[in-house]
Amino acid sequence: MKTIYTILIFLLSLSSASAQNPFNFTKDHEALLVSNVDESAKFYAEVFGLKEIPNGGLPAHIRWFELGDKVQIHLIESTDTIVQNKGVHMAIQTTELDSLMKSLEEKNIHFENWNGEPGTTNTRPDGIKQIYLQDPDGYWIEINDNSF
Repeated sequence: MKTIYTILIFLLSLSSASAQNPFNFTKDHEALLVSNVDESAKFYAEVFGLKEIPNGGLPAHIRWFELGDKVQIHLIESTDTIVQNKGVHMAIQTTELDSLMKSLEEKNIHFENWNGEPGTTNTRPDGIKQIYLQDPDGYWIEINDNSF
C-alpha cells in the first residue's frame, strides 16, 4: 500500500509539473532594435564577454550573440524610435555577480540597483541580488545572482 501511495504521489507531481508548462516552453532569444549594430555588438562582446555566432545567413545589420545556456540575443540595426523603461528589461543571471560588478567598475560602466543608487545591488524579496545597467541604446538589463 505504501508503494502504491508513493507511486501515486510521484505521478501526480509529474502531471502537475507538466500542467505548469504544458507546451514545454524554453527561452530561445531576445531581439533588440539598435541604432548602431557594430557599437551594440562591441558592447555585448566586450562588456559581457558573449560569443558572437553566425546569424543564419541574414544581412549584416543583424548580429547574434549566445549566452551559456544557448539563449541568444539578436541585435537588429533599425531607425525605429525605441522607448526604454526600467520595468521592461532583459534579465540574465550569473554566479559571478561580484566579479562582474568589479569588471563594470574597471570599465567605467554605470550600473545601479532598482532604486537608482549607483554602484550597488539591491536584494529582491526572494533573496536574489540584482543590478541594472543600460546598453548603448538605453535598453535596461537586469543581472542577478539567481543561480538555481
